[in-house]
Amino acid sequence: MQGTTTNPHVHDIALEVQISQLHGQIRTDPSKLELRVHLTQLLMVTGQWQKALQQLQTAAQLDSKAAAMAQTYRALIQAEIQREQVLNSQRDPQYLSAPEDWQILLAEALVARAHHQASAAEKFQQQAYSDAPAVAFMINHETAEWIADGDSRLGPVCEVFINGNYYWLPFSQIQQLTIEQPQDLRDLVWIPAAITLTDFSQHYGFLPSRYAFSYTQANDQLSLASLTEWETLSKHSWAGIGQKMLVSAQAEYPLLTIRTLTQQASE
Repeated sequence: MQGTTTNPHVHDIALEVQISQLHGQIRTDPSKLELRVHLTQLLMVTGQWQKALQQLQTAAQLDSKAAAMAQTYRALIQAEIQREQVLNSQRDPQYLSAPEDWQILLAEALVARAHHQASAAEKFQQQAYSDAPAVAFMINHETAEWIADGDSRLGPVCEVFINGNYYWLPFSQIQQLTIEQPQDLRDLVWIPAAITLTDFSQHYGFLPSRYAFSYTQANDQLSLASLTEWETLSKHSWAGIGQKMLVSAQAEYPLLTIRTLTQQASE
């Protein structure tokens, strides 16, 4: 798969330089809440979870009005850590309803890959793809016969954060997904979304804007979700880096360009 660039936010100063500058400003004016919020967001962009949590605690102590924001950010960091553990095969994914066999196979593929059993991982993954329901969607204003995550480890499942937990949600269970327009740095890490399932239950949460561990790369564009690159895992498998990408038979869709995803009635 080819690398794809989308650049809704341009940041000319290196992230680590911005962080260093903010530390200097905070030393000069330690009680200024806006500086700490900005620093927290940069620490989240660069994956410095524990330092971000420390800044959140200080921000909430400085101003009680920041408590709700701090609680939201803490929950997102908690879910992101769960996500990293799942993709490193250190814990099992969670589901909003009892998982089907193909979802279990997809999780087993992660375990096999972690144990360097590439052929078994490929077998489990391909079987999961074959068994997962393919349903049509309207994505923004385009029709897609099916939709999937471009990352082969995920494919038929959508990663969602709800109430501080990380879930695998089959695309086939999504009736409608409404994604907010990115507004700030937080949205380049996690973007708010409203989810209506096919059982008509509704959930409000976040989607990860980037693939896990994107912040470990030397390229700030990947950390800032303004670029997508692909790492080859095997002949038919890729892991995403940078902005999350949904794919269909017709096109690729950078996540931050998607406003609505609506399941179409089967004919």
